Amino acid sequence: MSQYIVSARKYRPDSFESLIGQDTIARTLSNSIKRGQLAHAYLFCGPRGVGKTTTARIFAKMINCANPGPDMEPCGECESCISFQEGRSYCIHEMDAASNNSVDDIKALMDQVQVPPQVGKYSVYIIDEVHMLSQSAFNAFLKTLEEPPAHAIFILATTEKHKILPTILSRCQTYDFNRISIPDIVRNLRDIAAKEGVTIDDESLHVIAMKADGAMRDALTIFDQTVAFCGTAVQYEDVIRNLNVLDYEYSFSLVDDFLAGDYGKALLTFDEVLSKGFNALHFVAALSAHLRDLVVARTAGLEALLELPESLKKRYQEQASRASLPFLFEALGITTACEAGYRTAVNPRLHIEFALMRLAYANARKDQPAVAAPAAPASPVKAQKPQTAPAPIKPAVAAASGGGVVSVEGLSTPGQGQGEGPADDKLSATPMTQAAVGGAGATRSGAESFDGDHTGAAAATAPAGRRRAAKTGASLSINSLLQEKEEAAKVAEEAARADEAPSDERIREVWATLPEVYKSRPRLASMLSGVKMNIETEDGDVKVLCFDVASVAQQDWIEKNLRSDIEGTLARSLNYGRVKIRVGLLPQEEQPKKAYLPEEKARELIGSNPELRKLVDELSLDVK
Repeated sequence: MSQYIVSARKYRPDSFESLIGQDTIARTLSNSIKRGQLAHAYLFCGPRGVGKTTTARIFAKMINCANPGPDMEPCGECESCISFQEGRSYCIHEMDAASNNSVDDIKALMDQVQVPPQVGKYSVYIIDEVHMLSQSAFNAFLKTLEEPPAHAIFILATTEKHKILPTILSRCQTYDFNRISIPDIVRNLRDIAAKEGVTIDDESLHVIAMKADGAMRDALTIFDQTVAFCGTAVQYEDVIRNLNVLDYEYSFSLVDDFLAGDYGKALLTFDEVLSKGFNALHFVAALSAHLRDLVVARTAGLEALLELPESLKKRYQEQASRASLPFLFEALGITTACEAGYRTAVNPRLHIEFALMRLAYANARKDQPAVAAPAAPASPVKAQKPQTAPAPIKPAVAAASGGGVVSVEGLSTPGQGQGEGPADDKLSATPMTQAAVGGAGATRSGAESFDGDHTGAAAATAPAGRRRAAKTGASLSINSLLQEKEEAAKVAEEAARADEAPSDERIREVWATLPEVYKSRPRLASMLSGVKMNIETEDGDVKVLCFDVASVAQQDWIEKNLRSDIEGTLARSLNYGRVKIRVGLLPQEEQPKKAYLPEEKARELIGSNPELRKLVDELSLDVK
């Protein structure tokens, strides 16, 4: 059985042409070799698995090649190239700074730097994970890094550039490596699969590339793991089961449920995802990514942002064509808000389920047709008959009943006020009501209730029972009509009184009661009782109550915390809504002087107490 070599080592690039995803860096380094403009120190930084150490080895191999090609590619036949491929080159030295990070390790490296190369022109020192060096090791490395021997070139590699000292960064040429794009990873994996005799579809390669997160080394490791699980015939279902990746089908199915307004099926799908052991937050993140891809697929000109195989692109475009952009935007807002609030939710599962229900309801709400306004009549309206004054009430007491029932005629319903409907509708009342009201008064009340001439506040403030009776044409007693009329008069009187600005005397009376209102807040009550208030008028009817306080702190306290409270109390007490307060500062000369030092307090006490002052004089006491 032959020794197995993992794909990440077996297919490691050995030239700048085979380097994947770092074309700009490869071109820059190749041109510097052609022109003989080699720096003495380089810094390669970027994410894991993107080719930093590989690029450093290719660069070291090229500058020591005895017979480089036209494009400065290593020949692979000279002693330097052969020794490099066999791993016995004395010109290339690699050191892991994670395990050799002390001052003694750097001093040993400095001694080694002084030895010239045996083969080739340069001794290349590759220090991996250089950010792991200690502070003292960095300081010991500074002088040699700034002025190394002519034959020494340093290549520092790190994934955490921010941990390196600025004095080290200023001595190096810095190259930032990018994450490798998904199409580049898929293309490289497809070539390697062909070389290994593995059949695999593009969707499976895309899942592996997504899982690798821009690192080619991780992609090759996952590829080896997948082949070990599936064999040479790789199926998409086996890939997602092996890698524990959420299938695209769940996202497509969920969006179909949202478009159909079927939140029940969406909840069942979510339960199935949880039962398979997937993280709930990853589920929401996958749904957000799916919605984002739908927005991209639905918007013309954004095809380049959709990093998917062609078969999936067609499915996204088909589903996106059935969803409106407003729905997709609102759905993205719901899922991103769900992600943000997931960690603080008391019931995380309910938090996500409620988001799924909102998503289903969002599209159902958008599908409801808008209620159209009623169309204007095609033919002109018939001229209305002039309204006639109601006839006076004709009291008629039934002899048989002994005066038990009174019929009231001449009170028309709203339809009769317009010249329509029967004219013989009657309102009945007891004899007691008739005697108390009288014919003319009852007629007036009935006419005001049903003639349809009410406008303004009186119609707006009519009691609900009265409006319902007018609408349905039901009969009302005269007593209830009078009672409702009195209620309407009271409401109108209060509305008129609320519109009438209070007098200054009334405002001052209410202001004087504020300390008692706020007696539960002694600080505020004490301050309000001691301020002098002036009244100003703005915009014709706005009453502004102006008063001054002693300090900026008091002014800010009232403006930020108490303004709305005081204004609301004044508006309720005055029954007038257009009341404001304005807080100013007392002039410096008018601000009360407060005693702080002991002698100042003593003098203030003596000055306010004649007996104490007499005692001090008699005893000849000295107040300090």
